[in-house]
Order: sequence, then C-alpha cells, then structure tokens
Amino acid sequence: MWSDVSQRNAAAAAIQRSAVPGGAPFLQVQGLAKSYQPGRPVFAGVDFTMDRGEFVCIIGHSGCGKTTILNVLAGLDTASGGHVFMDGREVAGPGLERGVVFQGHALMPWLSVRRNIAFAVESRWPGMKRAEVNAQVERYVAMVGLSQAIDRKPSELSGGMKQRVGIARAFAIQPKMLLLDEPFGALDALTRGSIQDELMGIVRETGQTVFMITHDVDEAILLADRILLMRNGAQGGDGQWIPGGIAQAVTNTLPRSRTRAGLHHLDGYYPLRNHIVDFLVTAGSH
Repeated sequence: MWSDVSQRNAAAAAIQRSAVPGGAPFLQVQGLAKSYQPGRPVFAGVDFTMDRGEFVCIIGHSGCGKTTILNVLAGLDTASGGHVFMDGREVAGPGLERGVVFQGHALMPWLSVRRNIAFAVESRWPGMKRAEVNAQVERYVAMVGLSQAIDRKPSELSGGMKQRVGIARAFAIQPKMLLLDEPFGALDALTRGSIQDELMGIVRETGQTVFMITHDVDEAILLADRILLMRNGAQGGDGQWIPGGIAQAVTNTLPRSRTRAGLHHLDGYYPLRNHIVDFLVTAGSH
C-alpha cells in the first residue's frame, strides 16, 4: 500500500515541480556518498529533493550516516561523491543562508541570551543598526517564549531553555534552510513536547524549509511533510559490501494542522506509524 502511495506522491511532486519555471526543486541531493574505508562506503547513491517550505525528517539506526548527510548539507563536511544544490547553487562550505541546531546548544557561556543571538544577527547583516539588531533578537526570543530571560547567561537557563535559544538564534538570521540534528534528544518528554509545539508554530508562521534528524517516530509524524527512511550498510550474502542509503521516502498525508494531543486520533496515524516502525525493526539496520 505504502509503495503505491509513495509512487503517486512522487509523480504528483514531479508534475508540480515541472510547472515551476526551470523545474528545479529548492534542494537537490544527487548521488551523495561517504567513505571512511576504501570499498566500504557508509552510504552511497543518496538522491532526494526538497521543495521550498517543506519539512523533511530523516530516520534510521545509529551509524547509517544521517548526521553526515546533514553536515554535508550544512557545508561542515565533504562527501566522497555526489553533489548538493540549494536554490540553484552548489553547497561548497558553511554559509549563513543555512541555520544549524545541534543536540548541544553551542551557546557562548560568557554572553547573555540577547548577545548570543545578536552576534549571529550582526554576522548575517554587518551593517544593521543596533536598534534593528535588538528588534530582530527580541522578535525571535519572544517566538520561543523566553522574553523574560533575554538578559540571562546560559548558566542561568535550563536545558530546554538553552535549546530554545539555539532555535531562536537559527531563525533570527532568516536562513533559507534550517538543519536540525536531534535538537530535542536530550530533553525530558514534557519539555520536548513544548518545544515541538513552538517549532511547529514558528515554521508555519515563517514558511521555513527544514531538514531534521530524529530517532522519535512520533516526532517525525508530528512535524514532517515527508519522512526519509535510511538503511545501514551491511555485508551481503556474497561477501560484497552493500552501502547504506535512503530506502524509502514516505509522504505524511495527515492534516498539517495536526497536534501532539490529537495525533493518535487521526485516521491514517497508526498505519503510518506501524509502517515506519516495521521498517526500523526489519529493514533499517541491514
């Protein structure tokens, strides 16, 4: 059933792209490969596209290369083969048109929340006046619900608050694309759910394009328009090495207005969840 759905959605997406001048999607990943040992690539032949404003999650077992793919998209790592094009230009290194949020908040401990975010804004727009910088910072701090903590330092914040600052900093530079590497993985369930809600709200308000790594199936179903299922590399029965790669791209057909509280009540939720879990149990690790 799901393969038929995926094929229909892929065909529809191709038709939609062909109607756009130039026919090129916002992000194109072509033949991406990464090797650390000769003859044993972690992954190879990774091909996928993303449309502007799309939210894509990638799920797979540890070691399949998810973070490496994200780092290549961010320009923080180089692939052994293949190409990445964003908005018609090849990604060849880091750039402020891509915002990155890792599991660790990576805040500068000697600076306040305000100055941590202002530093990024000033780097993005060197000529921006101080009042404009402050207005930009305050807007995105308010979006993540931290206005009351804007002049505190990271040591005065909880783990969840630090992650909120990291998200605000990434959005404040108004990147063309946001890259999230399990940003909520170390948080407790209540805090994680709260920040998921905030992220959904900001993404809907800004129309942000997002590529996110997660191990949480429900998080992917809640947030993503499309979910990429990645398999690990493995030794084949004939002794040949089979690289990892994208095994399936599953389109999330649940209403985009979905909420955490109502997710499991939606028609189609359990078949979608079971499909992803079955893949992870039976196919994702080999």
